Amino acid sequence: MAGSKLHSIMLPVRGDGRGDNVLAHAAVLAKKFGAHVNVVHCHPKADDMMPFGVVVPAILRKQIETAMAANTGVTEDQMREELRTLADGLGLTVSDLPQPGVPTAGFISYEGKQVDAVSHFGRLADLICVPKPCPEQNLGQNTLKAALFSSGRPVLLCPDQDTPPADFGRHVAVGWNGSLEASRAVRFSAPIFDAAEAITIIVSGEIPHAATGEELQTYFAHRGKTATVKKIDVNGSVGEALLDTCDTIGADMLVMGAYHESYERETVFGGNSHAVVQQTTIPVVMAH
Repeated sequence: MAGSKLHSIMLPVRGDGRGDNVLAHAAVLAKKFGAHVNVVHCHPKADDMMPFGVVVPAILRKQIETAMAANTGVTEDQMREELRTLADGLGLTVSDLPQPGVPTAGFISYEGKQVDAVSHFGRLADLICVPKPCPEQNLGQNTLKAALFSSGRPVLLCPDQDTPPADFGRHVAVGWNGSLEASRAVRFSAPIFDAAEAITIIVSGEIPHAATGEELQTYFAHRGKTATVKKIDVNGSVGEALLDTCDTIGADMLVMGAYHESYERETVFGGNSHAVVQQTTIPVVMAH
């Protein structure tokens, strides 16, 4: 893993007040790796705002389009200025293009749905940062789902924190069961493991014929990283047990596979990934 780095981080925003916290998390990693953060501001198309199933007169359509264009321009100017202020406070240089070795942040305007923006820009990012969903306000679920299932990239789930830890990722825990999703999460997170001071492999049950926690430990050793295996007994939710163990061992970041069952099934009936998404207080890297 020596020499592995994060180069590009994608952060979708839409003016719902949740972007500041996510940018603060992204900034920690950008400064650690000298990465570029693409802040993608999503605003709806005029067609998406037209009444469904109703014939809209041309003059009214024109008025709606004109009003939306004017509002979008004002919103973009506000977002750019807000990004500049936040970036300065977080130690990021505002630049639309990456600068080698310099933590930077750039602004991209996207007309369309946020889930489409995540698919479009996320596929060219090393990491996608999203906020922890808020079911009560119906915010974040679709964005997380799009990031996990439509991008092919790892996703950093950012918990609700006014100020994230200044250097999270020093002690990284891995939720390991030998699944395809867990394997992808480990591979995607190579730069994070490379920069970590401690790695703990939490094993709560293994899939038959899959790699064991000890074999993952050897995988890390081949790459010059020392990892500890911690096996836990779980009577209830594996997701809750993972978070409890992270708290006990002092891990400040968790890496895990996500939604071995379908997203809809885990959301409705509960599941390990869903429990982590709803309850985590530390940043979590997930991969499907």
